[in-house]
Amino acid sequence: ALMEIVSEPDLRSSAEAAECMKKLRQILRYIGSCDGDMEKGSLRCDANVSVRLKGSSTFGTRCEIKNLNSIRYIVQAIDYEIQRQIEILESGEGISQDTLLFDVASGKTKVMRNKEDASDYRYFPEPDLLPVEVSQDKIDSIK
Repeated sequence: ALMEIVSEPDLRSSAEAAECMKKLRQILRYIGSCDGDMEKGSLRCDANVSVRLKGSSTFGTRCEIKNLNSIRYIVQAIDYEIQRQIEILESGEGISQDTLLFDVASGKTKVMRNKEDASDYRYFPEPDLLPVEVSQDKIDSIK
């Protein structure tokens, strides 16, 4: 079975993303949801990266790095992508909303496909899956 966990855009660095994934993996192992073995594909990370000017509250254009399969690669991919986006913006160009892969051999992100708007994602409702909303009381009882 596949489970997707999505967070708010509140992680500010590759180090924070790595810590978040370590904690998430620890929780998933503890509750028996998965073994957390990233190298074997049991757990993967898709990281959305955007940069913005200091002091700005407006998010930059987001690029998604797909299927990161280790904490180390999460850090390397995010660090590279942050620097890539900064260099593009400093050169006066704009960021395109792309789906990327991380090439471990080169240490660089590469474009898999371009996504300009939500229709490109081909969302469709799954009638057999109901949304799960977990109350704060339930979360507190698990802690």
